[in-house]
Amino acid sequence: MNTLALLRQTWTVVNKVCDIKLAKVGLTPEKVAVMWMCRDYPGTLTPAEISRLLFREAQSVAGLLNRMEKDCLVKRIPKRSGRPFTELKLTSKGEQLCSLGIKIYKEIILDLTSDLAPEEREQFHTTLQRLQHKMFDELQRERGEPLAVPVEGPIRLKW
Repeated sequence: MNTLALLRQTWTVVNKVCDIKLAKVGLTPEKVAVMWMCRDYPGTLTPAEISRLLFREAQSVAGLLNRMEKDCLVKRIPKRSGRPFTELKLTSKGEQLCSLGIKIYKEIILDLTSDLAPEEREQFHTTLQRLQHKMFDELQRERGEPLAVPVEGPIRLKW
């Protein structure tokens, strides 16, 4: 139980720090995640794909996208001939705020890992990836459905 408690408490406090620092510039972790995906996703990004990648219900993502579109951060491109789905694109305002959000995340990550030696950081990264893959497998077994993320690993985001 100590492992679970440490994992949950660490994630909760890291997420809270992210919430506070991003809120100072009018962002949330969810908004940054969507903008980051819009910027770096390999291929056509749809609301359904965002739902899968964020592990959120479609209606929650729809509400988030509505607010982000109202704030001119993203633009939905409606279904059209040859494209049977709605696409998402990042606006220039969204691009600027995405870059700012990523800068804030970099500062948080550097601060979080600053006491670790390079080898410890690499080991930490490897361990997190192993845990992530194990939980994706467990989630797939529990839901009885395919993984929500590409099998080859997480989307490679540009820093």
